[in-house]
Formats: sequence, C-alpha cells, structure tokens
Amino acid sequence: MKRIQQGFTLIELMIVIAIIGILAAIAIPQYQTYIAKSQVTRAMGESGSLKTAIETCILSGKLTVPVAAPSAATECDPQASASSILTGAAQAGAVAAVAGTNGYPVVSTPLTGTGDTITATFGSSAAATLSGQTVVWTRGASGTWTCTSTVAQKYKPTAC
Repeated sequence: MKRIQQGFTLIELMIVIAIIGILAAIAIPQYQTYIAKSQVTRAMGESGSLKTAIETCILSGKLTVPVAAPSAATECDPQASASSILTGAAQAGAVAAVAGTNGYPVVSTPLTGTGDTITATFGSSAAATLSGQTVVWTRGASGTWTCTSTVAQKYKPTAC
C-alpha cells in the first residue's frame, strides 16, 4: 500500500527558514547601501539645479544672497526648494514646507564668479550613514562647476 505525503517534514521547513534568513542577511545591507546612494544622487541633483539660477545672478550683477526675500536689485534669489533629506536654513525668503524637518542647499554669499559654492548637508530623513556629510558644487574661474563630497566612496555617484 502506498502512503501519500500529507505535508512538509520539520527538517524541510527548517531548511527553508535558514535559506530565507541567509538571503535577508545579505539583502538588507545591500538595500541600505542602495538607499544611501540614491539619496546622494538626489542631493546632488537638487543642489545642482541651483547652478543655473546662480549663473544668471552672476551675469546680472546680483551678487548678494539675502536671508530674507530679495528687496534690492542687486540681490540674488537662488530659488532653492526644501528637501526632506537636507539640513540648512532657507535663503531668499523661502520657507520650509514642514518647519524643522526640511532643509535647503546653501549658496555662498557674496557671489564672486570664482569659488562660489552650493552646499547640500545631509540630515533630517537622510540615511544615518550620511548624516552631517555634504555635497558641494564649486564654480571655477572659467564658469565650470565641479562636485566634491564628504560621503564615503561607496555612496558617491561617478559625477562627483
């Protein structure tokens, strides 16, 4: 007489659980690295988007970035938007969407056309490994922008 198997044995279930545990031990750190890399790329893009506004200000002779809304014809409005992964006070009168949790890229002032910087400092909702690290865009004398960063090499995008 043939006996029909009614389910899995205990050893089979234990093997499956062990395999799932091993996969999770590998996948979770890889996922955290992926999140940190994507946040660095995001901060690089958010701060890099200000380069056009800064170039326009320099070419127009607007060399001061005020803390309040621009009131004089010589004041530059970088038009920075708040980000949930950055820390930094608002410039040019921008107000954080949720006070205390969003930050802004910070533009150096006065603008000189050489050595001007846009600094994005990680904080708020950024990955814990990135907290306090920075992505900095620096303008050279020829008008080219270069990116530098204090984040670990494994999180840096190739362009920075």
